Amino acid sequence: QVQLVESGGGLVQPGGSLRLSCTASGNIFRISAMGWYRQTPGKERELVATINSDGRTNYVDSVKGRFTISTENAKNMVYLQMNSLKPEDTAVYYCLADLQRDTDWLSRNYWGQGTQVTVSS
Repeated sequence: QVQLVESGGGLVQPGGSLRLSCTASGNIFRISAMGWYRQTPGKERELVATINSDGRTNYVDSVKGRFTISTENAKNMVYLQMNSLKPEDTAVYYCLADLQRDTDWLSRNYWGQGTQVTVSS
C-alpha cells in the first residue's frame, strides 16, 4: 500500500507564512513527480505547484513569487513553503504523487488526505 500524509496546515494571518510537508510511504519503486493542489467548497481542485524528478517546477500564476515547492527525494518528501499568504489562499491543500509501486508496471496518481490552510485576521 502507498500512503501520503500531509502536515503543516493551520491558521495564519495575512502576510504570514506556512510550510506544508508531505511524506509518501509504502512499496514505492519510483516517483515521477509530486505536487500540491488545493480546493475550496464548491470549486474544483486546482493545481498549486508541481515538481518532477528532474527538479522542474510549475506554479499556478496566483502563487508565483510567493510559494516554493521542493523535495527531499531520499525521504520521498515534498514541501510547499508559502509566504505572503492571502485570504484567497484559504483552502484544503492536497499532496499528489505520480508514482509507480514495485508491484505495478505503470505509475499513477496518489493523493493525501488534505490539510486545512486558513488565512484570516
